[in-house]
Amino acid sequence: MPSHPKRADPEPAAASGHHGHAKPATALLTLGAIGVVYGDIGTSPLYAMRESFESRSHELAVIEPNILGVLSLTFWSLTIVITIKYLTFVMRADNQGEGGILTLTSMVVPKGAAARGSRAVLVLIGLFGTALLYGDGIITPAISVLSAVEGTEVATSRLESWVIPISIVILIFLFGIQRKGTATIGKVFGPIMVVWFVSIALLGLPHIFDHPDVLRAINPVYAVRFFRANGFHGFLSLGSVMLVVTGGEALYADMGHFGARPIRIGWATLVFPSLLLCYFGQGALLLGDPEAIDHPFYRLAPEPILIPVVILATFATVIASQALISGAYSLTMQAVQLGYIPRVKIKHTSASAFGQIYIGTINWVMMAACIGLVLGFQSSTNLAAAYGLAVTATMVITTILLFVVLRERFKWSKWAAGGLCLFLLIVDAAFLTANIFKIPDGGWFPLLVAVIVFTLMTTWRTGRQLVAARIHRGEILLTDLMDAVSPTPIPRVPGVAIFLFSTPRVAPPALIANLRYNKVLHDRTYILSIRTQDVPRVPPEERSEVIDLGSGVKQIILSYGFMDEPNARLGLTEGAVAELQIRPEDATYFLGAESLNVTQNPGMARWREQLFTVMSRNTTRAARFFNLPSARTVEVGIQVDL
Repeated sequence: MPSHPKRADPEPAAASGHHGHAKPATALLTLGAIGVVYGDIGTSPLYAMRESFESRSHELAVIEPNILGVLSLTFWSLTIVITIKYLTFVMRADNQGEGGILTLTSMVVPKGAAARGSRAVLVLIGLFGTALLYGDGIITPAISVLSAVEGTEVATSRLESWVIPISIVILIFLFGIQRKGTATIGKVFGPIMVVWFVSIALLGLPHIFDHPDVLRAINPVYAVRFFRANGFHGFLSLGSVMLVVTGGEALYADMGHFGARPIRIGWATLVFPSLLLCYFGQGALLLGDPEAIDHPFYRLAPEPILIPVVILATFATVIASQALISGAYSLTMQAVQLGYIPRVKIKHTSASAFGQIYIGTINWVMMAACIGLVLGFQSSTNLAAAYGLAVTATMVITTILLFVVLRERFKWSKWAAGGLCLFLLIVDAAFLTANIFKIPDGGWFPLLVAVIVFTLMTTWRTGRQLVAARIHRGEILLTDLMDAVSPTPIPRVPGVAIFLFSTPRVAPPALIANLRYNKVLHDRTYILSIRTQDVPRVPPEERSEVIDLGSGVKQIILSYGFMDEPNARLGLTEGAVAELQIRPEDATYFLGAESLNVTQNPGMARWREQLFTVMSRNTTRAARFFNLPSARTVEVGIQVDL
């Protein structure tokens, strides 16, 4: 889900294996992917092994069969979920090079068709998966920073009481610098994370040399024996083992920023080997010293370099947190463009790097929630109980949507698509079921966040459709309006008038009101409709369409992708519209401003209508969102009964 600098030439043929990058460019993209994409999964060694043995939902004896069993589960989880599922198959399901669960959701409905029946259910499932990612985005910074700072407890017990305050200060600093953008600091993400991965590999390697028999855990037989010996507690441990694969969705979401090939190269050459060496090193350490289970990662480090390791871990967790925070911005922008979230103020913090955006509302809500989690759960062990449910539920939803895309976009047979997705679904469902038992201990939090976000998204979507239906109930086609106007000598006033209305070829209520009450038309009158396509981006040269309606009135249609910034002022000077020679700063813009009334009419439940009304009042004004000059914008009030 993270959003970061957009590469100049996205891989349009990621699925076909064609890559047009030169080797140096691929190397730079791979470095960037290591710094951005793998931050979450790369910091899991800080707590995943410990939580697999000592969790609020279960506790396992730190003995050789259990150590080898957990390591076997770790190895095969990384192999099946990350290498096979995401890197090999899910990343093939791209929409013009873009990935992510919201993109995948947009692909399950045929282009130009409405979501009905089972497709509507799939869209709702995809939206719930999107909502779950907000919960994940809140928990990740809290648990990552907290687990890193807890390393100071290993160095000295005198800092134990300072763990919470230090974590909160780091989180405040992290969220406080978001408005400045990450274009500059992002350049050092890659090198720092390379140092991180090399370091965790080197920390684990000496312990593997001390106990080379730990490598036996690669054999899946040890995982089977683990379940047989531990029964239900062994099954519950899956809820903690899955912490090693958190961040899998980030691989898919960031495909459009770096390309599938650099992400795969980074995994195969550095990330996967380093994670395995670190996890197996922790296992080898526990074979020799079971008491090290309190902090197995930090116990890997010799005492003289412990503080530098804590500092490096803190940097790594800040980077991992940055990826999730920026990802929440990107997800919000996509949801706004697709009509699932009200318009919000989006600040672009870099003129050259796409994806460098800042959304203040999301930023401060996430900061407050993260600090609340740190204060409420007090430790990464307690917080781990809340972590995992959102991730695993999203993984299940991704697999379900993948089946549809494989069948319809890639024309796989039902047996091939069904066999692959059934295998992946069994693994995902096992992780999800184990995490369900975490609900009383904290798993309720991401579910609560998801339910709130899902309710807001569906209420906004349904409410906007309801408003559109009410407005269109008495709609007049532009051609009919022009036919009625043509024989009538309507006075003309000098200037350019642009009427904004979402539905092309339909007369805007603001235009009808202007004709009814003012009984005039401007010399040059344009009807502007801005549409969002189900593709990530629309090239500027393909963005505009102009239709001559007669009587000096023209329809302008501007099309944007769900990852584009809809800038009406700029759009009026590009493509086919450029021939009209409109000077955006000299035009007058007319918009409809709905005044909503909650009623007993069929549509939505009364409480949802009230919620929708509150959301509408707090949405960013259309003039600001579409970058219209406020001094030249006129809003015409429209009464709408819900």
